Amino acid sequence: MENTLVEMMSGFIDLNNDEKQGILEAFPIRTYTKGTSLLKQGQIAKDAFVVIKGCIREYSIDDGEEITSEFYTEFQSAVNFDSMTNNKPSKCYFTCTEDTTVAIMNAEKETALYKRFPRFGEVCRVEMEKILGASQEKLTDFKKSTPKGRYLNLLKERPDLINRVPQYQIASYLGIKSETLSRIRSRIATMD
Repeated sequence: MENTLVEMMSGFIDLNNDEKQGILEAFPIRTYTKGTSLLKQGQIAKDAFVVIKGCIREYSIDDGEEITSEFYTEFQSAVNFDSMTNNKPSKCYFTCTEDTTVAIMNAEKETALYKRFPRFGEVCRVEMEKILGASQEKLTDFKKSTPKGRYLNLLKERPDLINRVPQYQIASYLGIKSETLSRIRSRIATMD
């Protein structure tokens, strides 16, 4: 399991044995059971998580209603930048929707790793820029899409979520009610 994180990092940069060992020491691997909250609304985020296996849902509660903003699955990073960087209470939850194995990224350990291996900082900066760019594009597409278009895009881009996540959470993620999602799914099924 620990080799998975090293393999992920090796996809960005050639690693020597000292660097591989540094990664293993800096980012411990943990497995959490379904339903475990990794971050709660109101807490200050101290850690970020790279999903090795499983799924983390990011959501907030507004007037008693859960609003899903993201699902993080294999090889994606669940990070609350606003809370972690600005030392502010989190406005969202990170909860495991299934048994989930993650590499835990702690800011202090990460900083120490960058001091020890300076080239990691550049690799992480480049990857962060890619994540930010993809996030901005996704938000723009979301705003321009109809509910049906959002669902079709989900089927195209993240089909694995359909069988991994309850329908009400998918509906919330798409910004619609469960009943609307059911109607959309029915219409699409009759078109096939």
